[in-house]
Amino acid sequence: MSKETIDPYHRLQILPNPDGTFTRLIGNAVPNTATSSDPSLPISVLTKDITINPHNHTWLRLFLPRSLLSSSNPNKLPLIVFFHGSGFVLLSAASCVFHDFCIQIADSAQAIVASVEYRLAPEHRLPETAKMSGCVNTRIIPSVILWGTALEPLSLTTQFEDLFDESEFCFLAGLRAVEEVNDLDGVKIQGLILRQPFFGGVQRTESELRLANNPFLPLCVADSMWELALPTGADRDHEYCSVRAGNGVHKFEKRRELGWRVLVSGNNGDPLVDRDKELVQLMEEKGVKVVKDFQEEGFHGVELFDPLKASQFIDLVKHFINPICV
Repeated sequence: MSKETIDPYHRLQILPNPDGTFTRLIGNAVPNTATSSDPSLPISVLTKDITINPHNHTWLRLFLPRSLLSSSNPNKLPLIVFFHGSGFVLLSAASCVFHDFCIQIADSAQAIVASVEYRLAPEHRLPETAKMSGCVNTRIIPSVILWGTALEPLSLTTQFEDLFDESEFCFLAGLRAVEEVNDLDGVKIQGLILRQPFFGGVQRTESELRLANNPFLPLCVADSMWELALPTGADRDHEYCSVRAGNGVHKFEKRRELGWRVLVSGNNGDPLVDRDKELVQLMEEKGVKVVKDFQEEGFHGVELFDPLKASQFIDLVKHFINPICV
């Protein structure tokens, strides 16, 4: 398959209109998963959606390991704030692939997961797409605590207050905006988990050239995602896209000052892997504590489709957060 035969808008199921707007064609074709908060069901993780901001239709999907409920003296669990992938353009926190993945993380890593439903581009271009201000800082932790009052027939308010009182076990997964999120209502962020982070640039890397026609993420599709997500008229050297643009390098210094540890995981079959490796190099040069994991096999998003790869990555996450949580 040559690059010229790929219609990126067709792959994304987004139709450009003559007036500059876009029509989404995907409709209900991508299946979603409903939540389940009934403790009588034989499920390992309970889930519930909580509204963040009714005006911009943002919300959280919370994942609570069942083991927490059966303990008379529950341990404090880490909180992982999860931002789903798909280039700021596609899918939802309710999409089956991300719902199932968060279930696996919550169950295997024994962590509470808060998966954020953010606004998508091109309807809401960066930085409004995944803007954290007013979305995360003041709502995630209260929402997790208040789940106990909203989750019938359970009454977990006291348990949640105990869990997060003076908690220092918070991690962000899939978030770049370090300047926007320093803490979450007093809960100290300990680290950042980046799985195949989505970066770009005008000048091509070796992996982009080598894997330009990769069937899972063709380069022209990645380019089109950036075209849809970046501010109108911006190219891929914009600071929201390139790790070296703007004050991006200084953000690494801020991560070091905040004491964050960073996990970066990638696969050499991903066209964007060289961008991920460049990110690691820059952070290490700035003194950030980085745990890196690059596997030879695997494509972009492989963990969502390959149970073995998913298990390997979640095991990596478990060991990344456990040294702090024990």
